[in-house]
Amino acid sequence: MSWVKNREEFKQAALSTAKAISKNHDLESTSQASSRPPSSSQISLHYPPRSSSQIDMWRGECDFQTFWHTFHKENPSLKMPKIARDFFAELELSRVEMVGGEKYPGARINVNAYLNTQAKKGLDSKVPPFNPLAANLWLKQLNGETLKEDSKNTVNAFLSSIPLNIDDIGKQLIEAQNSQEDFQSIAIDLMRDLDLMHESETKGDQESLEDDPVPEEPQDSGEQQQDTEQDSQEQTMESKAEGEATEETEMLEEAQAPIDSMSIDEEIDLTRNFNEDLDHTSYEDYKIFTNQFDEVINAIELATPEESQRLRLQLDQLIAPHQTTIGKLANRLQRLLQAQQNRSWNYNLEEGLLDTAQLHRVITRPGDPLSFKQESESKFKDTVVSLLIDSSGSMRGRSMTLAAICGDIIGSTLERCYVKTELLGFTTKHWKGGDSRKSWVNQGSPSNPGRLNDLRHIIFKSADDNFRKARKSFGIMLREGLLKENVDGEALAWAHQRLSKRNEERKILIVISDGAPVDDSTLSTNHSNFLDNHLRQIINTIETQSNVELLAIGIGHDVTKYYSKSITINRAEELAEALLDKLTELFND
Repeated sequence: MSWVKNREEFKQAALSTAKAISKNHDLESTSQASSRPPSSSQISLHYPPRSSSQIDMWRGECDFQTFWHTFHKENPSLKMPKIARDFFAELELSRVEMVGGEKYPGARINVNAYLNTQAKKGLDSKVPPFNPLAANLWLKQLNGETLKEDSKNTVNAFLSSIPLNIDDIGKQLIEAQNSQEDFQSIAIDLMRDLDLMHESETKGDQESLEDDPVPEEPQDSGEQQQDTEQDSQEQTMESKAEGEATEETEMLEEAQAPIDSMSIDEEIDLTRNFNEDLDHTSYEDYKIFTNQFDEVINAIELATPEESQRLRLQLDQLIAPHQTTIGKLANRLQRLLQAQQNRSWNYNLEEGLLDTAQLHRVITRPGDPLSFKQESESKFKDTVVSLLIDSSGSMRGRSMTLAAICGDIIGSTLERCYVKTELLGFTTKHWKGGDSRKSWVNQGSPSNPGRLNDLRHIIFKSADDNFRKARKSFGIMLREGLLKENVDGEALAWAHQRLSKRNEERKILIVISDGAPVDDSTLSTNHSNFLDNHLRQIINTIETQSNVELLAIGIGHDVTKYYSKSITINRAEELAEALLDKLTELFND
């Protein structure tokens, strides 16, 4: 479908429509999660989903915000407690959605699809029956709207939880929908009948309009509110970046998953030769005794669900002391990447988006054709980043903790910026050779056998996986029984091959390691530089012959002797600045 091919263009068309309907050409879009009611100056607008089944829901999220900006006027005098405030907000949203739906019937379908999704989330999370969203849906149902099953269940739960028959006052609200003042007065009567205003009557003016997201204070108090909200937002983003990211991107991540994405089983090929030469380059000094026992495995298969949960909690505890640092990195990096998304347009084109700034030509120069515009491609659009983490025994403890933090931070931050990310690990299945060495011994232990251990390449998260769901497997990096030996060259070749098969225009490979490759079984039966030389050859081939960009992060060890682009991190406190500087350099190239 057309929106799949150019989602940015589809997004801009939706924003232009919102500006036209609301007659607010200063309306700005943001990638943050939408709120109910919406912000007074912005509209939350994510990239449209790839799946056609979700497009109505996506449009509905845009439409309800548009109608709020179009048909709602701020009331500076309204004061009420939070439970009443939330209830009133949904009634007012129901009003503007009904008014907007009459003028734009197509939007009514979109809004109902979005609300049904929200109702289903409420039912799944066992939201109490007295759910503010139910007030919205109840009013629409009373107005003759045909609700979907989840919306009906939400309304039924709400009506069964109150002792009153409120249909009569609901009909009064519907009759008053074209007058915000009359509607507000009736809504307040309804909330008094439901005993929602009791707290407001006892507390007096303790509940100020500042706490109310529905109206806005005039002039000075409004500016104070804006400053307070901005400070609060910055504090929250710095201290809870990870939590916000998961909440803000839940719908976006689902939308980004391709309809025909490969399953993990399809990605894994156990018979694959992991030493397949990069770009057909021959490494005559490097050989493999056998790859019969090598494996590529999904991380979740390496631990029980209980162990996975325990290790995830352990990782969260290790990350917690550095949450402020992480928040700063995440937000600075996000601002960096979003800054590169500043829109630049090509004008006076024959197709694209209608250039509304040139509509005056219809009158002044009626003989000229209409002018269209198209957005120029951003540098880092269509990018995939692969994180390859050394999961060997030498990384045990502080090094692996830092590596896991790096993976979590980089992955979550990049995905917030719509950059696809995969997280990989590499180690061996056994110490000192495993089944490969046994096979070698059974064949008479020939000299110079080549690589003599069983490789284990781990997929913690593939590029097309939902990041929020995949995070539960990240704690498995801390599983001590997993960390054994490391054959870096073959792991790097494997990660490179995965990236090479991707369709993204830009491909970045970040290696997180603590130094040189070490495999006792291999090094004891070959010359001492066997693994080291092969790693250097692989790195050189990638850096000189491949379109994959390579960056290394050394954990406690300087890796500049291997990688031309690298940084070294010794403490978590260094993480933010070091990563930010290097990623800034990388994305500014």
